Amino acid sequence: MLRRKFIAAGVSAAAILAATTGAQAQDTIKIGLVQSMTGTLAAVGRQVVAGARLYIQENGDTVAGKKIQLIVKDDTTVPDVARRLAQELIVNEKVNVLGVGITPVALAIAPLATESKTPTVIMVSGTSIVVDRSPMFVRTSFTLGQQASVMGDWAAKNGIKKVASVLSDWAPGAEAGAVFNEFFTKAGGTITETLKVPLANPDFSPFLQRAADGKPDAMFVFVPAGQAGTFARQFIERGLTKSGVRLIGPGDVTDDDDLPGMGDAMLGVVTAGNYSATHDSPKNKAYVEAIKKANNGMRPNFISLGGYDGMHVIYEALKKTAGKTDGQAMVDAMKGLKWESPRGPISINPDTRDIVQNIYMRRVEKVGAELFNTEFATIEAVQDPRKR
Repeated sequence: MLRRKFIAAGVSAAAILAATTGAQAQDTIKIGLVQSMTGTLAAVGRQVVAGARLYIQENGDTVAGKKIQLIVKDDTTVPDVARRLAQELIVNEKVNVLGVGITPVALAIAPLATESKTPTVIMVSGTSIVVDRSPMFVRTSFTLGQQASVMGDWAAKNGIKKVASVLSDWAPGAEAGAVFNEFFTKAGGTITETLKVPLANPDFSPFLQRAADGKPDAMFVFVPAGQAGTFARQFIERGLTKSGVRLIGPGDVTDDDDLPGMGDAMLGVVTAGNYSATHDSPKNKAYVEAIKKANNGMRPNFISLGGYDGMHVIYEALKKTAGKTDGQAMVDAMKGLKWESPRGPISINPDTRDIVQNIYMRRVEKVGAELFNTEFATIEAVQDPRKR
């Protein structure tokens, strides 16, 4: 009899413990970030995670009565690693939401997100096709098409007649070049040459020289954030800043994270981007100071806002679903969201699940003792040109 009582008590205690554990699990919403924290694009992961953490710091770690737990995994800039980590997060960690980074990683994770119905926020990738690869994908970063289309129009209307394109050889580079070429040639410009540079350990010098040999008015350049500093140094070393060849491109070329170390030879370079650290709004000024304070003086770039605004979308979706994390319900709640970001007004297109935002024409200028992208024109509410 006594033994039976102890066994019964043990079973009851186990049941209570299991129920308590289950309740605690239900009261915690896990968000798994699969980002490139090491490898060739480590600077990208550093920025996006800084933005995500700042949002939680500013808005609290509880939403809709649920505790938010952020789990960061380093994909080492390798898609196969990212896929394995995402699977572990979904199966073992039971994450409710994913936040993913660069294009190859997003493409590798797409089938997992679809099969498990895990709502996934694209916080870095700028390739148009990515969001189409899973109905669970929603983007808060940008598309290169948004920037390249604006740049193509601007170049043709501002005295640039011949352009050579120098592009990193991966999907974002191909897309940036294709969209720029389309809009630039449609407006009357000519592409003299398109050169593709290896993504891993790039040496830009021979490609820059070859592009310059065609005597273009400008070079349209795409390199991913994190490689802009290397590109700028080699551009300057080849003497191209003094040759009269103008440097233009999407915002990555004069990335805010790299710009302070590029040197005065970059003064006057014009780019089209969705954000600048000098964007003139009270919200952005507060954002820049907060990022710097939390990250040893790091200047935020456009990548950081993919994480910051990505967390905003997740929080707002949870409010609309009253804390329920059903995948389709979460995605539906994200569609059509509109808000004021440090980068300006943005929204999620309810039909494409893609971001709509302002694109700014910027010129590198010296503000005090530092180089910054200074905005001089705004093209409002730009959608991805391939999804209009």
